[in-house]
Amino acid sequence: MKHRKLDRLIKQTARKLRREQTESETMLWQILRDRKLSGIKFLRQHPILLYLEGKQRFFIADFYCHEAGLIVELDGAIHMQRKDYDNARDHVLQGLGLRIIRIKNQDIKDNPQKVINVIKKEICCPAGSLPSLTKRGE
Repeated sequence: MKHRKLDRLIKQTARKLRREQTESETMLWQILRDRKLSGIKFLRQHPILLYLEGKQRFFIADFYCHEAGLIVELDGAIHMQRKDYDNARDHVLQGLGLRIIRIKNQDIKDNPQKVINVIKKEICCPAGSLPSLTKRGE
């Protein structure tokens, strides 16, 4: 019964985030959807399930590519106040073997081609190399 409630919560949360996506998310989704970028499939507002401390937990990735083991996160002003949470979340997701790119909302608006190049490079790079538009702590 608990899992059904969690499954429902996950679906509702992901659907809500898709309906209420930001302007930056809409812009990036137009670039990533339908395998437009290098023929790679991306999903938006995709739940990542894991067990942590004996409990099932989830994070919702802004954009997720299973083939590349890649998460693309768009960071707006709220993320300036959530750096510790974001760092902890990234650490957990990296522990699952996923790579994370964090992009500022303004970057996709100001220079979408630069964002595309960073994502393409990350898709092609071997694991362990983590190019990013932003450095943690900025």
